[in-house]
Amino acid sequence: MWRSLASNMLTILVVVLFLLGGVIIWGQSQYSSEGPLESAICLRVPSGSNMTKVSRNLQEQGAINSGPLFRIGVRYSDKTDQLKAGSYLVPAGASMGDIVDQITRGGASSCGTEIVYRVGVTRVLAEVRELDPATNRFVERAEFVPGTDKTPAIYDEKKADADTRYRIALAEGVTSWQVVESLKAMDILTGEPGERPAEGRLAPDSYEVSPGDDRATILADMEQRQTLRINAAWESRSDRSAVSSPEEMLILASIIEKETGVAEERRQVAAVFTNRLNRGMRLQTDPTVIYGVTKGEGVLGRGLRQSELRRATPWNTYVIEGLPPTPIANPGMASLEAAVDPDQSDYLFFVADGTGGHAFAVTLDEHNRNVAKWREIEAQRNSN
Repeated sequence: MWRSLASNMLTILVVVLFLLGGVIIWGQSQYSSEGPLESAICLRVPSGSNMTKVSRNLQEQGAINSGPLFRIGVRYSDKTDQLKAGSYLVPAGASMGDIVDQITRGGASSCGTEIVYRVGVTRVLAEVRELDPATNRFVERAEFVPGTDKTPAIYDEKKADADTRYRIALAEGVTSWQVVESLKAMDILTGEPGERPAEGRLAPDSYEVSPGDDRATILADMEQRQTLRINAAWESRSDRSAVSSPEEMLILASIIEKETGVAEERRQVAAVFTNRLNRGMRLQTDPTVIYGVTKGEGVLGRGLRQSELRRATPWNTYVIEGLPPTPIANPGMASLEAAVDPDQSDYLFFVADGTGGHAFAVTLDEHNRNVAKWREIEAQRNSN
């Protein structure tokens, strides 16, 4: 009898273990397989939250089918105490495992509100925008000029949120003075910027920042990135280049940057200036004359006067031979590369063509015809 009972108990134990193994396999499959979420959501994990609250939130939003199974998976993966506060973009179909990895890995929030300070050539704008999970695109909520416009209420409101992200977007062609003055106007930053960085030595790029960051430290980061770009561009120079040093490359790149905003034209513009330098011709470019007037401090806001075009300054390339003594702006990587790897062409002239780009010419006669066309376009625009 005892043998029969023992045999039955062993059979039951085997069945139980078999069923338990099946449940574990099923649970693992549910944890790692595609989830029920039909469209992306923004999951906010406030500071002080826990996995129970997060799992309930996820279940209410239809991102998971089972809160208890989610929590078991978290415990099984030993991540119960690794929850990080923030806002997370949970994509459609995300598995429980994917979500757990997101909310325990932390890092920069991938959803929610972003405040962007756009440092442009003509003005600085602060944008408050929020990510729409359904389209994965940002929706602008407010826009203002820091230090000049009245601060919108939503800006102060979002600054109070711990998971709001901040970014400085530095446009190509801004001057070092513009960058420093812009940083001074950003109220989330601290400290004095210190001595203004040399012209051309700041990298146009996007910079993640946080409230309380030091202005001088941010400028140092911008300088470091530009140094790396200058070195990389100089190493990639071609034998068509007319510049003989990284500093000359930086000067020429800044002129290219100010002459065209069309990416496809940079090497063409570079070819014009390279050909002129090789032939001993003056560069005759307006942006350098403007820099001689403004020193990069603000925007001229009007056309150049004939007296300014004739006035001798170190940057007036209608008067001086060769390159000016310093860069006239902070160029981007594409302009740096163009300065040392220009197109192979015979172009010596270019003028605006009315489309945002330029018409290029080899001879003066051809250039004069292009100029005449541009004057007609200008006249038509002024008459409208």
